[in-house]
Amino acid sequence: MPDTTHRRLPTKPVDVLLVEDNPGDVRLVREAFDATDGATALHVVTNGDEAVDFLTQQGDYEDASLPDLVLLDLALPRRGGVEVLEALGDEPRLQRLPVIMLTDSAASADVAACYETNANAYLTKPTDHDELVATIETIERFWFEAVQLPPNSQ
Repeated sequence: MPDTTHRRLPTKPVDVLLVEDNPGDVRLVREAFDATDGATALHVVTNGDEAVDFLTQQGDYEDASLPDLVLLDLALPRRGGVEVLEALGDEPRLQRLPVIMLTDSAASADVAACYETNANAYLTKPTDHDELVATIETIERFWFEAVQLPPNSQ
């Protein structure tokens, strides 16, 4: 019988790109990551255009490294979350980048639109700080410890 208590811990900090325009939500997500035991390097951009520039290493982000995981809000200025997902789908080296929608919307049409444009998961943002910490811990356990992330295409 396999040892199910063994957890594969990351050997280096996991790079996460948070795409979020609400400064309060950015602060809460940063605090939630800080409250966990995981080693996470959190990068933040505040709109969809910046997200695409960061991920394609354009403009101010030409020296940015490709993150291991993207947390993407749906309602963003300049380019919404679905449009960011579509842009990722147009870039072969970004098509396998795991993207988790972390958004206020629980509308079934939004959920469907994100999965149809290749989101890997869809989570509604908890409004309670402790629930957000628990959500971030769940993300870390699943995405950083349980699954094998694809190699970066740098």
